[in-house]
Amino acid sequence: MKRKNKIYNFLKHALLFTIGSVLAAIGLDIFLVPNNIIDGGITGISIISSHLSKLPLGLFIILFNIPFLYLGYKQIGRSFALSTLFSIVSLSIWITILHAVPVLTTDVFLASVFGGIILGIGVGLIIRYGGSLDGTEIIAILIDKKTDFSIGEIVMFFNLFILGSAGFVFGWDKALYSLITYFIAFKMIDITIEGLDESKAIFIISNKSEIIAEKLMTCLGRGVTFLHGMGGYKKEEKNILYLVITRLEIAKLKEIINEIDSEAFFTISGVHDVMGVNFKKKAIH
Repeated sequence: MKRKNKIYNFLKHALLFTIGSVLAAIGLDIFLVPNNIIDGGITGISIISSHLSKLPLGLFIILFNIPFLYLGYKQIGRSFALSTLFSIVSLSIWITILHAVPVLTTDVFLASVFGGIILGIGVGLIIRYGGSLDGTEIIAILIDKKTDFSIGEIVMFFNLFILGSAGFVFGWDKALYSLITYFIAFKMIDITIEGLDESKAIFIISNKSEIIAEKLMTCLGRGVTFLHGMGGYKKEEKNILYLVITRLEIAKLKEIINEIDSEAFFTISGVHDVMGVNFKKKAIH
């Protein structure tokens, strides 16, 4: 049974990595590259290098990522390195295959928008299942350990430098379109990883916590957990409600809380991943 599960997981991940690579290749080879628009990271450097040398883009993507595969193996693990290697090789192959496909649009704005959307979905799909198409994040992890800059700030610095370099190669208008593509792709990666049905964690402190909990379970169909706390000023014991809902349920939650206790204190924070069948299947009352 364990062996069958391993084979199933291997085939599942290989299929998803392949789909992600195909989408990324479509975004690059059919929309972005023909219109001289680049992405950030190693892919952006590869596009510039391919343009200047007239050598295949797929070749540079593989060559430039080799050092980062070794770093990924050392810093993150064998599974990540192999998943990344598979995705990068797959991307390079599909870029070569799709090179003969005609360009869908020569409108630079449309190419930057749709190229960014498709590329972001492809990259996000690969990241979601444990791989990567870019070594910039690995460098950022290493620098982050030795400086006060966050990983996000380091990646942003690298990408702004790369996108700025595109201005000298393709012209500054194309560099600005590349910046649009970068932000669209960045957002699509987040959506693909977290899903459109983004989850939120809610903490509620109220003197009417039991009434609120009952109403939330009845109206939203979500389970509620009671946590015991104590006020720092009056040292009074309080019940703290904790639950996880979707982004679309926030408005209804606020309405319920304000209706029962307008003085209730509650916080809403993002949740990157939710595991457990009880969240997917709402409680039935």
